[in-house]
Amino acid sequence: MAKKAAKQQAARNTAILQRIHLASLVFNALFIVLRFIVFRSTTTRSTYLLYFLLSSPAFAIEFWLEKIGRPRKGPNGELTSSGEDLEVKGLTEYMFDVLYWTFGTTFVASVFGDKAWWLWVAVPLYSAWLAYSTFGAVRQAMGMGGQGGSEDTSNGAMTNRQKKLEKRGGQKVQYR
Repeated sequence: MAKKAAKQQAARNTAILQRIHLASLVFNALFIVLRFIVFRSTTTRSTYLLYFLLSSPAFAIEFWLEKIGRPRKGPNGELTSSGEDLEVKGLTEYMFDVLYWTFGTTFVASVFGDKAWWLWVAVPLYSAWLAYSTFGAVRQAMGMGGQGGSEDTSNGAMTNRQKKLEKRGGQKVQYR
């Protein structure tokens, strides 16, 4: 079967995108129905502003995931591109976190009102924590973990080449 992996990737991406679009439709329609029709007496101009301002990142992310993840087919119906993998770790995973948190915040704001939008503050806090933990892991992997670089070599962590050179007595390995 030609391009079996690409076809499977295209099917997974299509299912993920359909799930995202359906969730977006449900939560945004629920917000519009509850806030603009049912609880119309408590809806203010700030309700409109907060909704559009704090939902726009989710709309942008949804558009971006659609653009990079949607499989493309040629004029004859043959798969030309399966799209980027939407299940990959890293930035795509973070985008899904922002989407789901925005959906949850939209639901809570639709039921409890404008003060529930304060839950969205968790997104920048989560971003800061994620950046700090990622930078800390990279720093630790590079050996810059605060204790300097000499501790690794003083514990006997020498390469085979360094051991061979010291055994021959030729060139001594200098540590900084």
